[in-house]
Amino acid sequence: MIAYKFLDAGRIAPFTRFQWPENEWVSADRLAPCKAGVHACRVRDLPIWIDDELWEVELGGDVVEYPRKVVASRGRLTRRIDAWTPALADEFAAMLVSHTRRRFGSIPVLSGFVVDIARFRATNRVPIAGFAAARAAELSGGPRAYEHERLRQAAWLAERLAIPA
Repeated sequence: MIAYKFLDAGRIAPFTRFQWPENEWVSADRLAPCKAGVHACRVRDLPIWIDDELWEVELGGDVVEYPRKVVASRGRLTRRIDAWTPALADEFAAMLVSHTRRRFGSIPVLSGFVVDIARFRATNRVPIAGFAAARAAELSGGPRAYEHERLRQAAWLAERLAIPA
């Protein structure tokens, strides 16, 4: 299975601090979401896991899909997605500000999300900007609106990154 993996600069896993090798298989003894296994994401999960570097990862062995991630017994980084840059991350955050302003900028309470997202953009906290945009949608239209916004964000990223949606 081909999936994606956001990492800190230098191929460092943000939670475990494991430095991933390139094109070498990494194996796990067991699968447990958020605890053990090779964690990755599908295109639809990209906005949730944004970090410094984006890699295509090949998963092997047992692969279990969860609502916001996939966990496998084996994985290897196959290529860095060079289109993911700080400039594209900022463009994504700018799109979130603009889109949220258009949708909710004149609605009391929800308009505060626009200010928050702009602040998150200014401080390079892009993942939380995406969450805030989805949360504004959820407060306006319920859980389905949250999911729809996250899928919209994922489609935007997939198009800009030239990866199949």
